[in-house]
Amino acid sequence: MNANLILLALCQGLFLTNNVTFIAINGLVGLSLAPLGWMATLPVMGYVVGGAFSTGLVAHTQTRYGRRSSFQIGLAVGLFSALLCAYAAYEQNFWLLVASTFVAGYYSANGQLYRFAAAELSAPAFREKAVSLVLAGGLIGAIVGPNMASRTKGMFDTPYMGAYLSLVGVAVVGMVLMSFIRFPAVPPKVLGSSEGRPLKEIMRQPVFIVSAAAAALGYGVMNLLMAATPLAMQVCGYAFSDAALVLEWHVIGMFAPGFFTGHLIKKFGTLPIMAVGVALNFICIGVALSGVQVEQFVVALFFLGVGWNFLFTGSTTLSMQAWRPEEKDRAQAAINFCVFATMALTSFASGALVTTQGWAWLNIGSLLPVGLTAVALVWLFVRQRSGRLASL
Repeated sequence: MNANLILLALCQGLFLTNNVTFIAINGLVGLSLAPLGWMATLPVMGYVVGGAFSTGLVAHTQTRYGRRSSFQIGLAVGLFSALLCAYAAYEQNFWLLVASTFVAGYYSANGQLYRFAAAELSAPAFREKAVSLVLAGGLIGAIVGPNMASRTKGMFDTPYMGAYLSLVGVAVVGMVLMSFIRFPAVPPKVLGSSEGRPLKEIMRQPVFIVSAAAAALGYGVMNLLMAATPLAMQVCGYAFSDAALVLEWHVIGMFAPGFFTGHLIKKFGTLPIMAVGVALNFICIGVALSGVQVEQFVVALFFLGVGWNFLFTGSTTLSMQAWRPEEKDRAQAAINFCVFATMALTSFASGALVTTQGWAWLNIGSLLPVGLTAVALVWLFVRQRSGRLASL
């Protein structure tokens, strides 16, 4: 760890504070304002759709202005969108809230690149651990996010307005920390220099297909169950503080393994660790289907978080085999677009399914994407093993 990685890990923690606070309150605010119950998670969906639409623009700013300037623009948008969300809550305007979270998606698209930037701040031999340790910074979000949402939701007469305003301070702190990070300089573009292979060619590689699929499906399942949890617990009659506790342990599960996931990948390989992540997703679904006590929500969402960590850290490390330095911005944007597009679908589905079909059927439906992720890992393992045998 160097000073730049530590600062980036802190920025990751603030980014996750924003995300967890949004997850904790957007569905509940949406439910109170939406014309129809199934629209409750549209503000959550707006956040990830905004992220999907922003990936191309973010890739352009990263290429043109470099990491730090692009990240600072993202934080400024995060600050503005938090103010807009607070105003939407004050005005009781559901569609303005959806639009506000859509704008906030630009910050999310930037924050999703912190993990790739981590690899550039370390020596090549330390790359896996750098990615893992920066993701571990999300522990800040695990602790601060749910507690901040719980303590500030009643700060004003308008419910949850205080929680949105607290995110303004989070963005300001992030901008200060980001100003001290020294990223590698953007090399000057030489006239006529190669921009690398076409994106279609990069995306056709088996290693890219599997890393993108694992990141998208792993994030999609995590988002499907996490976004629905506050609504499901409200239906079960639990207080918001109980939902905040569940989300806290979920996010701890997401980021606490970051202190050792990189070491495990180095020791056992990327695909085996990703396979463990898939297995933990199956365990999560089994626990969730066993009952609706607070303890079962806590255990299920904790396993979901750890499973996501293994899958997402593994897929990030795996994806770096798919591009050359001059191709990284376009390739990383393509992976993040796959992630955001899947999250957009699951954000909408989580509210629609949990309010119409219930918590149990939501979990049963999650078996399909988890199973598809398992199939993708097996497919890549067989291809790589066949290639090694052929070379012998």
